This record gives sequence, structure tokens and C-alpha cells, in this order.
Amino acid sequence: MSATRYAYLGPEGTFTEVALRTLPEAATRELVPMVSVPAALDAVRNGEAAAALVPIENSVEGGITATLDELTSGAPLMIYREVLLSITFALLVRPGTELSDIKTVTAHPAAQPQVRNWLAAHLPNAVWESSASNADGARLVQEGRFDAAFAGEFAAATYGLEPLVTEIHDAANAQTRFVLVGRPARPSAPTGADKTSVVIWLGADRPGALLELLQEFAVRGVNLMLIQSRPTGQGIGNYCFAVDAEGHIADRRVGEALMGLKRICPNVRFLGSYPRAGVTPDEVSPLRTGTSDLDFTDAADWLARSQDGRA
Repeated sequence: MSATRYAYLGPEGTFTEVALRTLPEAATRELVPMVSVPAALDAVRNGEAAAALVPIENSVEGGITATLDELTSGAPLMIYREVLLSITFALLVRPGTELSDIKTVTAHPAAQPQVRNWLAAHLPNAVWESSASNADGARLVQEGRFDAAFAGEFAAATYGLEPLVTEIHDAANAQTRFVLVGRPARPSAPTGADKTSVVIWLGADRPGALLELLQEFAVRGVNLMLIQSRPTGQGIGNYCFAVDAEGHIADRRVGEALMGLKRICPNVRFLGSYPRAGVTPDEVSPLRTGTSDLDFTDAADWLARSQDGRA
């Protein structure tokens, strides 16, 4: 395995590259752009890269399905870090292009919901076609295949384009979450401000089946930050659920919730416990009474004493 290479959703000039360069270790790694999220993650699976940074969620549309599906299927991978990046778009064009000249536009599919209103107001007749990434859309504009691309303003120089309009966003303070993914190994130690990601498969499709899964978290005071259903590919009505929960697998409440899920679900895939981006332990909500590690330890000690007749 190449321990010095980090893959990312390319080509050069993507928001993913910008997010990756915020990590201190990126300065000492060879950063390798890949044509797609599956290609970036497969580079980790086959040993071409030690890790890959890929988008997994945005604040406008929710989970990035291509990433969720790749982490759900195939050889297991684990999340080790997350990065939050504020997102605003520029309309990149070839020099000399005016707004009235634009008949076709392109960008990554995740960008469309974030610029839909602007597009309807300013380019209502423009034809949209998705590209593999926002930077790849800029490359296609450079090649003359589209009139304009929504991408980061920073990508303009890379592709010889000009930002015709900047600061485009339908939702203020839009953010995208990226995750650094590697091969499975021991998670980093708890920081007090952590997140745990899993994928859970339902058993029998019956009333209350999903509620049973959620109760494993609820009764132990584990707050869920994301839950998204994804089809399993095994027929209509067959779904699995990608879940992000507050806490670390080493926390008793989280560990016991995962054990509870393992007992009742046909499959549970652990995707990692890792530090939450931009959150310190002081900013984490207080635990509900009875759900701290000490509470679990005291309860286990009481049970042991009761079994021995010492309670």
C-alpha cells in the first residue's frame, strides 16, 4: 500500500481538493485526483492510496448517495476524519462569454439543488447536464462542450476560465461534509466530541421494525445526527439505513447500542468512530442521566453483586 498517497474526488480544483488541503497531513502526502467517488475509494481498497477524501453529506440535500452506497457495499472501509467546508459557487465561463450567451450549464449533481433558484431566475432556459465533479464541469467548459459551469471560484485559473458571477448559493451558510476513508483498523481514541457511523440492515419487513432499531439508541441516550435509507438492490421495499450517532464506540452507551443492533439485525457494518469537525468537548450536549460510562459500570457492578447475593 502507498502510505504517502491520498486520493480525492477530482480533477484538480474540486471542493474536495480544497477540503483535503485543510488537513495538516495533506502537506506531506501525494494528492491524487480520481474521476469519481467509487474510483477514489477503490484506490484505497486495492492499495493504491492510504486514504481517500470524498463528500458524504451537504446541508441542502442531505447524504451523498454515491458515497453512502460505496461505503455500504464492497470490501469494508472506515471513516477516520471529517471535514466541513462552506460552499458557494461561481459561474465559470470562457473569456468573453456574456450571461446572454449561456445556453448550457454543468456541475456535479449535488450542486444543482444549491443553485436551482439562481438558475431559474437568471438562466431559465439554460439546459443543465451533470458532470462527474464541479471541476470536471469546468474542464468541459474549457473544452467547449458547455457554455458555463458552477464550481468554486478558485477553479477558474486552473482551467483558463473567468468567474462571470460569484457568491452563488440558494441557501445561506451551505456546507458540505467530507470524510477521510481508509482500510479498517482500530479507531482513534475518544476525544469527548465524536461521531460513530454505521449501516444497519432491517430484518423482516413488518410494522415497528425500524422503531426497534431506533430504540436501541434511544434507551441508551444516544443522539442520532443522520439517518438515511438506501435500497439494498434486493428488490422493492428492501432497505438499509446509514446512521450517524453522537459518541464513540468506546463509550458504553454507544457500544451497547451497537451490540443491541447486532443481536436483532441481519447485518451491521461499522464505518468508524472519529472526531466531530468543528466541535469541542465543551460544546457537546450533556448526557442524559443514567447514560454515562460510570452509570453503566455502576449498573454492571450492582448486577454482579446481586448475582452473588451481595446487593
